[in-house]
Amino acid sequence: MSVVLCSWGEAIEGGTEETLSLAGRLSRENGSGLDWLVIGDVAGDVAGMAARHGVAHIDRVGAAAPGPDTLVALIVAYCAQHGPTVILFNQTLAARLVAPRVAARLGVPVVMNAFYIESQGSELEVRATAYGGDTHAVYRLPAPVNVVSVVSTTLRVEPAPEPGVPVTREMALDAGSVTERWTVISAARSEGPRLEDADIIVSGGRGLGSAANYQLVRDFAELIGGMHGASRAIVDDGWVDSSRQVGLTGKITRPGLYVAVGISGASQHMAGCSAAKTIVAINKDRDASIFRYARYGIVGDCLEVVPDLSKAAQAGNH
Repeated sequence: MSVVLCSWGEAIEGGTEETLSLAGRLSRENGSGLDWLVIGDVAGDVAGMAARHGVAHIDRVGAAAPGPDTLVALIVAYCAQHGPTVILFNQTLAARLVAPRVAARLGVPVVMNAFYIESQGSELEVRATAYGGDTHAVYRLPAPVNVVSVVSTTLRVEPAPEPGVPVTREMALDAGSVTERWTVISAARSEGPRLEDADIIVSGGRGLGSAANYQLVRDFAELIGGMHGASRAIVDDGWVDSSRQVGLTGKITRPGLYVAVGISGASQHMAGCSAAKTIVAINKDRDASIFRYARYGIVGDCLEVVPDLSKAAQAGNH
């Protein structure tokens, strides 16, 4: 069994090292090699990270900002050359689009939303979340080739017992004549720190009542040194930019503190914040699902509770 992790972009995505750690453990269990396919000019300490997790080869492909069609073609061409048996992806928004298409082109099984992988004889056992995180499913995948997309929010970085000395190989792959079938002409952009990297997040939902009241979330987040987020419901309603959306179809976060303001706690939202070390819920519905996940809960009108919390935060700052 040979394992490869596929990465691309301008920087190492959050969760990559956790996924690489899982890949390293899997390869050591089977006494197989671990390679890391890096497409594009990815900034960051790729070599150092690879060494910590026992990567044998860093396979680099020079491609300037490849689109999804080009990525699929390059990864399929790589697999044809090197024949990996386990093809892993760190499940970013882009990977959700690319991984299933790679599997389809290769004619092999694919599992999304995975959080644990181990070898069971000639089979690969993969555990994954389903129904927005409410259920765990166990898959037994037959040899020889499988594609798995890993959600890293519950994983820990566990370096290999002995650091490796990865060899960098420059790959010349023939992607054929690929024409991107669609082009992004406008995309949400956010400046400064990324929501995925925040240690404190305050998110608002429809319980705020109106777009104007979302300012309460912004102000409170700033006072406690955090970033403001949002549920999909208020993003769809246009209250806030989509770059602030937390959830299955938004940002997957793992902060130290997550404050959910007027959010019901639907499974799709919780998929983006359930890995938080501490969740605090503010909701006037004492039966809201969010209280099942929260360590601390306040049953009350968030339009009254949040201003009081902001006053307390201001007093503490002075």
